[in-house]
Amino acid sequence: MAQEIKVPDIGDFDEVEVIEVLVAKGDEVEEEQPLITLESDKATLEVPSSAAGKITEMKVKEGDKVSEGDVIALLEAADAGGDEDGDDDNADAKADESEKEEKAAKQKQDDAAKEREKKQSSSKSSGKDAKSGEKSQKESQPKSAPKKDHGYDCDVLVLGSGPGGYTAAFRAADMGLNVTLVERHSVLGGVCLNIGCIPSKALLHSAKVIEDAADMANHGVSFGKPKIELPKLMEFKQSVIDKLTGGLKSMASKRKVNVVTGTGTFKDEHTLSIEGDSHGDGETSEISFNNCIIAVGSEPVILPDWPEDDRIWDSEAALSPDEIPKSLLVIGGGIIGLELANVYAAHGTDVDIVEMTDTLIPGADRDLVKPLQKRMSSRCGNIWTGTQVTGIKAGKKSLKASFEGKDAPESKDYDRVLAAIGRKPNGKKIGAENVGVKVDERGFITIDKQCRTSVDNIFAIGDVSGEPQLAHRATHQGKVAAECCAGEKAAFDAKVIPSVVYTDPEVAWTGVTETQAKKDGIEYEKGAFPWAASGRALGMGTSEGNTKILFDKDTGRTIGAGAVGPGAGELIAELGLAIEMGCDAHDIGLTIHPHPTLSETVGMAAEAAAGTLTDLYIPKKK
Repeated sequence: MAQEIKVPDIGDFDEVEVIEVLVAKGDEVEEEQPLITLESDKATLEVPSSAAGKITEMKVKEGDKVSEGDVIALLEAADAGGDEDGDDDNADAKADESEKEEKAAKQKQDDAAKEREKKQSSSKSSGKDAKSGEKSQKESQPKSAPKKDHGYDCDVLVLGSGPGGYTAAFRAADMGLNVTLVERHSVLGGVCLNIGCIPSKALLHSAKVIEDAADMANHGVSFGKPKIELPKLMEFKQSVIDKLTGGLKSMASKRKVNVVTGTGTFKDEHTLSIEGDSHGDGETSEISFNNCIIAVGSEPVILPDWPEDDRIWDSEAALSPDEIPKSLLVIGGGIIGLELANVYAAHGTDVDIVEMTDTLIPGADRDLVKPLQKRMSSRCGNIWTGTQVTGIKAGKKSLKASFEGKDAPESKDYDRVLAAIGRKPNGKKIGAENVGVKVDERGFITIDKQCRTSVDNIFAIGDVSGEPQLAHRATHQGKVAAECCAGEKAAFDAKVIPSVVYTDPEVAWTGVTETQAKKDGIEYEKGAFPWAASGRALGMGTSEGNTKILFDKDTGRTIGAGAVGPGAGELIAELGLAIEMGCDAHDIGLTIHPHPTLSETVGMAAEAAAGTLTDLYIPKKK
């Protein structure tokens, strides 16, 4: 009898188009061999065969729409044929044999479980000797085992579903582990996808379009003053978020990751207590795990002596305003503060920026920050560096901020105040220290190169595990932690982690900065290329950019790099790879970069260091 092959669970998708049929009637197929390809507005996926055999009929064709449960093909299973008259006895014998094997396997598992319980009971009562023996046993076995071998609810529990958390969960599932993903919010994606990186980039895109249109007036193309429809702009921002979080939900379903909604705290080193659940009834439940990966991220810092007032924003509130304020004070001249200052200034707000240190973006070299600071000065009212906000008073019509600094006024009134003074890790909010996980006074969890904490079966990744607090660091750590849970030999040993400020112009850097090199006494050679000599940059109406590369003076290898200008963040990945690969100036310079592009400035900066650059005249060193 023919077997029906149906569309499996494909998440929230319905009426998905068949874009390719990969097999035909009469084809022999293997189990899990793809039969058709589906495409939605969020993903492309293949539907595999649930068994091996011969295709007797295809029920769909290209262009058809299908949903979960629809029959796409009929298949004659590989073991369906044979002698119908003479195989009954053989079938019965095989069934008896299979039943005996299943009983033997079950008995073996039961015996193993009893033996583990006996050992665990013994270890609890025998002190250090038992712990030593347990450690030896762990070292001789993989760090994680399939679920059937340990008796916990899941192989891996991931606490937090941001970029690090969902990456860890998906990687662990892809390696065959049983995974539970616990998230306190109703959607996956964490701060980055929902109230951080992604929505801010959507609004920065709007800001850049507004400013690019205005700049074109200098070149003969005028569009007029923009009309800001805030509800539609917020809808656009939310649509970007929904596409990404919807994709995560679908991928979790496909990987059979068990998603649980609730706030998790540790009960012991193998149990998480969860307040609230997917049904929203507020009850508390428990999930046991063999290994756990903590990915609980961080939250904005708000000074405790500030008044509680809805007009004092953190970054989340600034990304979902009820109106565009006439005036805004941004406290903090780092990445988050400058990006949001850029957004609001472009959309018509009078913006002031105050930074406690002597410069904007303290971690970047001054030559990279200078073009951005010049542009921000033209779009903002004031930028006060070396200045502190000494107090904020909430009035009926405005917020009065008081300042202490050489150039700042004594006080000034604002419609809104944005606090962008940093983020603090959530390590002290989950009870981790109560089960032996080392958490420092700031809330960071101490980890090793495997992302393992002081408790052997608990890992930590992302913002909660230290600096830099960047999503791309978290995703790579997530894969390392998941692979360690699966018993693989893995470690987080990245030489460099790039940083990008997504303002206009963008600022990006990676590896050793010039400031750091001078401070630490590192001798280096520098190659730099000004974008004023780039045809592509000039054609875009920008000439104040710059690309530079630092090379170790002794070895010639790349140790650091930076760029400022539109799209600088897209250039820094190549330079990070150059550092990881140990490239010298010739390796980069002899790599043919397309012309005319901004990426060409990377090759030319390397040529400048190698002494082979012809696009500028650089006198030879004597």
